Amino acid sequence: MATTTEIRKGLTIDFKNDLYTVVDFQHVKPGKGGAFVRTKLKSVKSGKVIDQTFNSGEEIFPVRVERKKYQYLYKDDGGYNFMDQNTFEQVALQEEMVVGHEFLKEGQEVEISFHSETGETLSCDLPTHVILEITESEPAVKGNTANNPMKKAILETGAELLVPMFVDSGIKVKVDTRTGEYVERVKE
Repeated sequence: MATTTEIRKGLTIDFKNDLYTVVDFQHVKPGKGGAFVRTKLKSVKSGKVIDQTFNSGEEIFPVRVERKKYQYLYKDDGGYNFMDQNTFEQVALQEEMVVGHEFLKEGQEVEISFHSETGETLSCDLPTHVILEITESEPAVKGNTANNPMKKAILETGAELLVPMFVDSGIKVKVDTRTGEYVERVKE
């Protein structure tokens, strides 16, 4: 058990029978009344973000979470398979646990979070940005350059992406895995 004075970004707490990670927080001391802590909490299981206010000194229940680096191996009927690069232990996760799975490429490194006490897998986080090659893209239409037009492209992982008109097949691009958007073209 702890109090609100120990709230910090990245802390995982047990709140309303679910696990939440503190995304953002702010200690507020108004002129009248007691101090409080305003937080944004992200559910570890569903990814839903909620706003929650705690009175200053209120009890919270921190949960110890271990984060380990794993390498993506392959996908099969059991889900997505990852391997710990130190112990060679393998873990299979269902599709809903891997946010941004459409950008996973064999050999890519991810971070998997585990509940330290129960050993339960909590989440799988891809890097913020990944570099992928475009395998197919629509041809650019000559003269269509006003208002920053975009066209559909298919990445090597099979995911669809909107890219600027000048990006063609065979080019590597940086993709934001949180939003699924094109960031920039990568020069080799």
